[in-house]
Amino acid sequence: MSAAGPAPTAPGTDGIAPRLEELLALRHQAARAKLAGTGRIGMRGLAPSSLRGRGMEYAESREYVAGDDVRRMDWRLTARTGQAHTKLFQVERERLSLLVADTAPSLYFGTRVRFKSVQAARAGAVAVWAALQAGDRIAALRGGEPAIPPAAGMRGAMRVLESLVRWYSAAPADDAGLDRALEHAQRLLRPGARLVVLADPQSAAQIALPRWAALGRHHQASLVLLQDALETAPPRRALALMDGITRLHVNLQRRHARRQWDQALARPARSLAEVLPAHGWQVHTLATDAAAGDWLQPAGAVLPGRAR
Repeated sequence: MSAAGPAPTAPGTDGIAPRLEELLALRHQAARAKLAGTGRIGMRGLAPSSLRGRGMEYAESREYVAGDDVRRMDWRLTARTGQAHTKLFQVERERLSLLVADTAPSLYFGTRVRFKSVQAARAGAVAVWAALQAGDRIAALRGGEPAIPPAAGMRGAMRVLESLVRWYSAAPADDAGLDRALEHAQRLLRPGARLVVLADPQSAAQIALPRWAALGRHHQASLVLLQDALETAPPRRALALMDGITRLHVNLQRRHARRQWDQALARPARSLAEVLPAHGWQVHTLATDAAAGDWLQPAGAVLPGRAR
């Protein structure tokens, strides 16, 4: 891996494997940012509740589901749409933030400052610190092993940070894939949770749209796609590449080769960024030489389509 790039690696890191002290030091990057669906960092997260009572605030209405309390019916919306709707209310309580980690072998690669896997761990760490400061319970999972159970405070944060170091130090031999991890997430999450997915664009592009749509419909969902400059802006010359076993020569001076390269390595991220926002997702790309918190929403910023 070449370490050439606009920013050096942090002291005590090599850019090949994440270190716990590196992830701990990223806490400051969450100080002026927020996760999707939060207020400013430092406020407790608001989660939809089926309860109502003093201090409850109306959040939204959704279609009636068998078993819902008829006392919570939204009669105006029901009359207007011709379909039964139920009101949901917000109660101040701890919300769950779930981090889903893609551990595909393609992430353990990089040509600028650090591997994509290391940047995934760093981006995940910033999400952990933001969730901690928002008062969330924090959990994490990847395809291939049981989830890290949710916990609040530093206990929950440290469990997830230690898991990120373990998962992204080397490609796990038992990786079951991103789709398996997202399927697991669907079973764990309740409506209103926050979900952050760290993924290689090629892994994410293989997930069926209904899976993305189901998760985006019911949760505050963010997808962070890890990219390397060689994938998005390759040099126009012949390259010799190795995966540890096979040596491959690619002549990127040829237009056809550049088109194939772009289709395989750059287009998946663009396609996801075009399609998924319509299904409730915030999609971010994060380069290996960028600041780990560049994907987070600045505090006080307005989400697309929402008034300040």
